[in-house]
Amino acid sequence: MFGIHDLPLFIISGLLLNIMPGPDSLLIMTRSATQGWRAGVAASLGIGAGTMVHIFAAALGLSAVLSTSATAFTVVKLVGAAYILYMAVGLLRSRKAAGETKAPALAALPYRKIFAQGFLTNVLNPKVALFFLAFVPQFIALDAPSKAMAFIVLGCIFNVNGMLWCCGLALTTAKASERIKLNPSVSLWLKRATGGLFVWLGVKLALSKQT
Repeated sequence: MFGIHDLPLFIISGLLLNIMPGPDSLLIMTRSATQGWRAGVAASLGIGAGTMVHIFAAALGLSAVLSTSATAFTVVKLVGAAYILYMAVGLLRSRKAAGETKAPALAALPYRKIFAQGFLTNVLNPKVALFFLAFVPQFIALDAPSKAMAFIVLGCIFNVNGMLWCCGLALTTAKASERIKLNPSVSLWLKRATGGLFVWLGVKLALSKQT
């Protein structure tokens, strides 16, 4: 449907990426711990809104390339596979650093400002746009009837999963009534597991035949 393939793999990869600790998670955890779950959800909604901007911008920009020729689409997929392998190497080389997940103290803010903070953090991060351009096309068939629509559908699936995780993280953090510090060893092995998955995915995509 929509020319999408390997959807289960896409969902699993996306969930691992969303679960992996990062700036977004730390922002949500800190806001939830200092201002309650509503503040964490406000940050989550802002992050999700920013992600949607990247999804639609990438889909529209990519559609222009995809409509040019099948060769151009193949090149985009190969470059994306190379970028995924590059990310995998970085994840596999991750090392445990003392205090790397410690959340900084933040001043209380109105929910609308927390939403804006999450939104701008995502929209102004070029790595998010690069990620979508590299990752999502790997799961779109060459003969998809509407590659832009397939891109948007996959992006929305990724974002919905991310939002569910972020809201759950906000509720869990608030319930704990204190800042949650993820065990550095757990964070390290999670990164390496994701890196291993990306190595397999990158090699699989690079060697697959274009039909």
